[in-house]
Amino acid sequence: MSTIKKVLLSLLLILVVITAGVGIYAYSIYNNVNNTSKKIHKDIEKTDKRKEVVSVQKKQPFSILLMGVDHRKGDKGRSDSMILLTVNPEKKTTKMVSIPRDTRTEIVGKGKQDKLNHAYAFGGVQMTVDSVENFLNVPIDYYLEVNMEGFRDIVDAVDGVDVVNDLDFTYENTHFKKGAIHLNGKEALSFARMRKMDPRGDFGRQLRQRLVIEAVIKKGASVSSLGNYQDILKAIEENVVTNLTFNEMVSIQQDYREAASNIDKIQITGKGTKIDGIYYLQVPDEERNYVIAELRNHLDLSVGNNEE
Repeated sequence: MSTIKKVLLSLLLILVVITAGVGIYAYSIYNNVNNTSKKIHKDIEKTDKRKEVVSVQKKQPFSILLMGVDHRKGDKGRSDSMILLTVNPEKKTTKMVSIPRDTRTEIVGKGKQDKLNHAYAFGGVQMTVDSVENFLNVPIDYYLEVNMEGFRDIVDAVDGVDVVNDLDFTYENTHFKKGAIHLNGKEALSFARMRKMDPRGDFGRQLRQRLVIEAVIKKGASVSSLGNYQDILKAIEENVVTNLTFNEMVSIQQDYREAASNIDKIQITGKGTKIDGIYYLQVPDEERNYVIAELRNHLDLSVGNNEE
């Protein structure tokens, strides 16, 4: 599976999960969503970058790491797609940071510098969360892991997505013209995974990932998606793991809706280099510190501190 698939799925998932909460007006939907949330729930150790656990019930700003994971047979998998969201209900904005998979940084708990996406293979969700927290110096309150194998099902469950494409290309026997296009699950995977024909390389691919993610969010938040809620829940149950509880999902759906519809995208940039024959993305301290300041300010945390 490709990096792109993972990113896509990740963001999709968060929207889809939040979207599912819209069905609370009907008991049957409410009950089904509640049951699904219990099946996909899995806690991790809380961050030490906060003095107190964040509360979405109190409408506090929070962060969530979205991970698209490639689970291969006989392999633990790698989180090739990582997107960090910070959501601030008072500012009514969400910041979306795409973290390049080849970013070279400390793998917390492994004691060495390596590609950030290797953290999942070494120590699963916990090590990935700890390493991203260390790299960006912000607390990660929630995570959402998506098995990219289920990406097609999620896109198809919301009857496809609409995006505006800025690059004419053909990939995996599908032609993607410039302009507004509609994508089903299979097409969305191809659209998001293409990299080599894009002069922007991985950054162009990340752009398309974000387009699909935003489209899924918008589609999932619409009333029309409720008719497919059983398909959506099935796709989530089979392909998603998160530490969000059902009550937290409900609070996010109710109180963070405006923030979720106003997304400010941040792209981490750096210089590609080879060390011992292996490609890495080296992120300059100036770039990293800029992103850190943006995220900490958005979470209403003081810049320069590790705690609230």
